[in-house]
Amino acid sequence: MRVEIVAVGTELLLGQIADTNGQWLGEQLAAAGVDSHFHQAVGDNGARIVSALRTALARGDGVIVCGGLGPTQDDITREALAEVMNVPLVRHPALVEWIAKFFAERGRTMSENNARQADVPVGATVMPQTRGTAPGLICPVGDKVMYAVPGVPHEMADMFVRGILPDLQARMAAAGEQAVIRSRVLRTWGPSESGLAEVLAGRFDALEQPAGDRGSVTIAFLASGIEGIKVRLTARAPTDEGARALLDAEEATVRQILSEAYGDVVFGLDDQSMERAVAALLVERGLTLGLAESLTGGLVASRLVDVPGASAWFRGAVVAYASEIKRTVLGLPEGPVVSEAAAAAMAEGARRVLGADVGLGITGVAGPDEQDGQPVGTVCFAVAAPDRSPVARRLQLPGDRPRIRQYATISALDALRRLLLETPVPEGWPIAGPERDGSSVD
Repeated sequence: MRVEIVAVGTELLLGQIADTNGQWLGEQLAAAGVDSHFHQAVGDNGARIVSALRTALARGDGVIVCGGLGPTQDDITREALAEVMNVPLVRHPALVEWIAKFFAERGRTMSENNARQADVPVGATVMPQTRGTAPGLICPVGDKVMYAVPGVPHEMADMFVRGILPDLQARMAAAGEQAVIRSRVLRTWGPSESGLAEVLAGRFDALEQPAGDRGSVTIAFLASGIEGIKVRLTARAPTDEGARALLDAEEATVRQILSEAYGDVVFGLDDQSMERAVAALLVERGLTLGLAESLTGGLVASRLVDVPGASAWFRGAVVAYASEIKRTVLGLPEGPVVSEAAAAAMAEGARRVLGADVGLGITGVAGPDEQDGQPVGTVCFAVAAPDRSPVARRLQLPGDRPRIRQYATISALDALRRLLLETPVPEGWPIAGPERDGSSVD
């Protein structure tokens, strides 16, 4: 079954609010095995809403309309639904009474325009409200259907669970459809989106072949700026177990391909951030961490303390922005403060001053001016651990001052992750930096 989402509201087109409803509904439809190939946004204009609804029905089996069910003159979704159905609107006295009671229970008097929310296209079924005043609607159009829900997110979500999802499931059962869609995201740092696409090109070709009754898998990329590139695997199968089995197999295959091409670039799954990946490794190994930050100015520490339970493994941070602080507190020798040697000394100083097992030091030039003869974007960081020499690296990062600081933060954490995994931190790493072909810099 294919269901399109139409978001109604001129404020969406003006960029005044984001369409979070569409995002949430897309996730819910996918989890229910419903395809959603198109999302639309349309302003508060009757003719354009009607056009959007007819377009959606022409290329799918149903449409979910969010917004335009309020009491004001620009709330015209009901009228558009009736026009598409080619039926009149009829006011339901019982709904008017219910809305009036809603206001009375809150010590308020219902305005006359609120009665508009009781107008229902002939042939439509009302989805009762439990959290507001605008009822939802289930509007049949031949063998297809239009669902209308309020734009208020918590009201929309409530109606989807109570009204839309059961109706969709009943329609799918009647049509003999049964499918489950599951997704899994591999989070990477280092390679560019174009580089990932190149090394996985053969996998794309293989997945285009007919999969039979077991189901199918697709791969897509999401450039996420300072969080790297996400590789999304999506499986469709008759059962949840089948979808998960397909994902397990495809994840193993993709990991192997990426590992052979780039090494250990997958740092997390789904919502696992870089700092959570680092935290898990520190806890697993029973190690504590101390930081010495310069150009990042506490960004690394801020990300780490976002992880619940950080006090068990995070000793603290020295934000040594001035050169004299680097020397007096962390023990840097005389010489340039933007160098691999300086980063190594900062990492060792963090271990010593904070009493940590592992030290991470980071220094560099965020701009706007160069420092120590080093250009803007130069970043040096090092990881110091027991019984080994510090591992230090130098990067040349792109972007403005905020981006350089953010890229430096996640790059340093990734270097720490690699050392904890005892996988190499290669020279010239990251391989491509934060998408140097430009597609994820923003």
